[in-house]
Amino acid sequence: MLTSLSVKDVVLIDRLNLDFPGGLCVLTGETGAGKSILLDSLGLALGVRAEARLVRAGAEQASVTAAFQVSADGAAALAMKEHGLKPEAGGTVILRRILSADGRSRAFINDEPVSVGLLRQVGEALVEIHGQFDNQRLMNPASHRDLLDAFGGHGKAADACRKAWNAWQEAAAARARAADELAAARRDEDYLRHAAKELADLAPRPGEEAELARDRALMMAGEKIIEAMNAAQAALNDGRGVEGSLQAALRAVESVAGKAEGALDEAVAALGRAAAEAAEAQAQIERASAALEFDPGALEKAEERLFALRALARKHGVEVDGLAGLLAKLEGRLAALDTESGDLQKLEQAEAQARQAYVKAAGALRQAREAAAKRLDKAMAGELAPLHLAGARFETALAPQEADAWGPQGTEKVQFLVATNPGAAPAPLNKIASGGELARFMLALKVVLADADPVPTLIFDEVDAGIGGATAAAVGERLARLGGAVQVLVVTHSPQVAAQGAAHLKVKKASAKDGAATTVDVLDRDARREEIARMLAGTEVTAEARAAALSLLDRRAS
Repeated sequence: MLTSLSVKDVVLIDRLNLDFPGGLCVLTGETGAGKSILLDSLGLALGVRAEARLVRAGAEQASVTAAFQVSADGAAALAMKEHGLKPEAGGTVILRRILSADGRSRAFINDEPVSVGLLRQVGEALVEIHGQFDNQRLMNPASHRDLLDAFGGHGKAADACRKAWNAWQEAAAARARAADELAAARRDEDYLRHAAKELADLAPRPGEEAELARDRALMMAGEKIIEAMNAAQAALNDGRGVEGSLQAALRAVESVAGKAEGALDEAVAALGRAAAEAAEAQAQIERASAALEFDPGALEKAEERLFALRALARKHGVEVDGLAGLLAKLEGRLAALDTESGDLQKLEQAEAQARQAYVKAAGALRQAREAAAKRLDKAMAGELAPLHLAGARFETALAPQEADAWGPQGTEKVQFLVATNPGAAPAPLNKIASGGELARFMLALKVVLADADPVPTLIFDEVDAGIGGATAAAVGERLARLGGAVQVLVVTHSPQVAAQGAAHLKVKKASAKDGAATTVDVLDRDARREEIARMLAGTEVTAEARAAALSLLDRRAS
């Protein structure tokens, strides 16, 4: 609720600091005293469009600060949370607006600079003004369905409908994805079969590219390798041959080694090793020569396969070693075509079942809304007659929507309609005439929806316009009743309404050295009696007026 309001340099207000209690607070004062200025000031703090004319003459800027007490789970706190803000300790939210004389303004929430749009969003969650402001949320049909659900206590039914809607949408999305994938596969089926056959015919193996490249390199060097091995064999066999020469030398040295007293022992050993190694080398060359019988046709065959593998890999944008995996993938997609058709049918059945479940949940919610609409219409009928709206009729209309307009909130639109004259066709609330009549409609609706509508502070600007006597008393009683549920501020010229307030503020205009100035007094019981007597009697307050004022105040106290 609104706890305090500080105004500086707004039109006729120089400095003003007000504290507000809960319940019903009335604001009275003579015409022109500045009651509308006070509401304009609060409107600035709530994010209403700013105009340079609101800055007090001679001042560089105007400023308004409004403090509120909010609940942690309320709409205002949630709106702040979305933007990284939170109430101060104890649940305090402070809205501040600074308006320069050139028309530019700055907005703050808890001293953090914010956009005017965010200030307005938070302000609309905190205060609802009925009268000269355009901030009349109840007139917006977009809010009527939620209000009816809150009035009817449809939390479980609405939640079930929302969950059924989400389940249906998820099932529809899964079916759509599967259908798109199957359609794409069908479109690509010929290509898939051709590509799979091409790969299957080639039958690639992982690691095959490296093997073929190695074999190709070896075969390309085959002729030179054979020539080198032949030359080596010729050299080893030239004349007596390396092995024969080494054996002859070994025999010659061995024949005299015994007489050399060990001097030739190492030579004998070395010649023996050399002869053995030479024999081994000659054998290795002969074996390699036998193994490396190069076939020009084998080289051509290896090159053809290697080039075919690489060409197919480039075609599909993969590495050669990835061709085998690609073949497996393509074969898997082809094999899945038949099973995907069956899966799609299952998903279509699941979607149909989810839709049926949503329709059932939405139907249950609609039945609950129809019953609540009758209760709401009946409750409103009981409120209209005492408010001098006996010929008016209130109707909660439920209009079925086409399937493409269904949503998580159900299958119908909800709109509050009124007919101001007997026999007239009901029309939307936002189409009826503005003024006191509209304000009384709003009052009746707020009284009936007091527990359903979450806005914690309501302001009625001259809700009693054009009425008096018993009707004004009925308005005052309903405002007091509404004040038992939420904070209510009412600007009034009716003594019957003023007497119902739990608190009473008097707005007055006084002369100042630089012109007129608007001030506000908090009235005690005696001052309230005088103010209400003035409202009853006019310019000259009589003893009879004071007695009538006291009677009105005592009636409220009783």
